[in-house]
Amino acid sequence: MASLRRLARMCRDLAKQHVDEPDVPAAPDGADGYAEWVQIALILYRVELEKSLRETEDYLNEMSGVLAVFGLDEAPHYSSFCRWEQDYRMRELRRLLRTSAEQAGWSGEAAIDASGFQRDQTSHHYRDRANYSFQSMKTTILIDVNSLAIRDVHYTTQKAWDGHIGMQVFRRNAEDLRVLSADANYSWSDLREECRSNSTRPL
Repeated sequence: MASLRRLARMCRDLAKQHVDEPDVPAAPDGADGYAEWVQIALILYRVELEKSLRETEDYLNEMSGVLAVFGLDEAPHYSSFCRWEQDYRMRELRRLLRTSAEQAGWSGEAAIDASGFQRDQTSHHYRDRANYSFQSMKTTILIDVNSLAIRDVHYTTQKAWDGHIGMQVFRRNAEDLRVLSADANYSWSDLREECRSNSTRPL
């Protein structure tokens, strides 16, 4: 329980660093309205717990000590988590990733790799309601090799080549990278030259 409260405090503090009004009450408009920092903190907490939306609501309602960290008496409805995660653009989430990576100890030595995520089992009801469907998602992650903190992510449902994705990810993080490690799928002369021109050693 203590470790879960520590995680909640970390998510809360990180979220408050990210917003313009960190001292706003958790639910200034009552149960249907939540401060921006609470929304961000709970998104982070859900991701760290690796729980589904419904599981997160049930889980938090069983953990009064964790709710207290966020200044809440009860957990938001699971549909609120879904709406918040849709509202926050990837650019904002990347800023949060960078901040958390720096707090974890960003060394400037990073590795990049990708994996596929199959969506064959996605709820047909959800896909019909959202009017959107795809079969697989390619996820590329930039990670610090010492602290294992995630610095950046890239998602695509297209058949994009690793070298091109690697260039996008590198350019977003070039000023903070000293070493970039990758496998042969990223072995592209343009990417290596881009690294060297920014004083980054490509491996």
